[in-house]
Amino acid sequence: MPDANAFAFLVPDWPAAPTVRALVTTRRPGGNSKAPYDSFNLGVHVGDDPAAVAANRALLRRHLPAEPCWLEQVHGIEVAMASSGVQTTPLRADAAVTRTPGAVCAVMTADCLPVLFCDEAGSIAAAAHAGWRGLAAGILEATLAAMAAPPARIMAWLGPAIGPAAFEVGNEVREAFLRLDPGAHAAFAARESRGKWLADLYALARRRLTQAGVSRIYGGGRCTFTETAHFYSYRRDGVTGRFASLIWLKDASSASPETSD
Repeated sequence: MPDANAFAFLVPDWPAAPTVRALVTTRRPGGNSKAPYDSFNLGVHVGDDPAAVAANRALLRRHLPAEPCWLEQVHGIEVAMASSGVQTTPLRADAAVTRTPGAVCAVMTADCLPVLFCDEAGSIAAAAHAGWRGLAAGILEATLAAMAAPPARIMAWLGPAIGPAAFEVGNEVREAFLRLDPGAHAAFAARESRGKWLADLYALARRRLTQAGVSRIYGGGRCTFTETAHFYSYRRDGVTGRFASLIWLKDASSASPETSD
């Protein structure tokens, strides 16, 4: 089995149960994609050579118990149930939930916020794609509802996203959050240019999770826009790849696949 560190996977630092496994891919050397997708692009919809993407996904698969439940992400609030069965086409959703050991939930991003979830018992896991539209519309709350577990028993991990010093937005984005939560104003800093704001996706996600009853929130702080060597960023590069945040449950009675955790 190849060393997962060869592909510079990130492993969430959170107190998840031993049955929970998770990782985040990066763009570091070790993949097959050429510039501007170099090198470990996993997105099939961004213009990269399909053969290179397939080869990258095959490399990733060697570190997973099954093929991920790939989603057709549309910045909405639909939540899919991930199973370990063969998936022939992507599911149209922006989050996936599983209670099945070996089924891999996955979301792809290149500035949007990936959020991983599990319960304290390690019996349910989920991954959500939280761009500002989905975040404002309630994708995190929809994911929690699909998990069907008390929020007090859920923990969340915030993956790499565009940071608060780089995410410039207009008034319409700020208003989308303030309509439901006036206190969200604290997550926006005014720019010198009129009608522009710097938005903190991490702060906005923490507010939504806390209001939903989730108090154990980890991660945050990585910036896809500034960490050029590690992450794809659509806002920075336009034409670029996608990295994946993945989570699954390990059968407590079986050995886990080799990963960097």
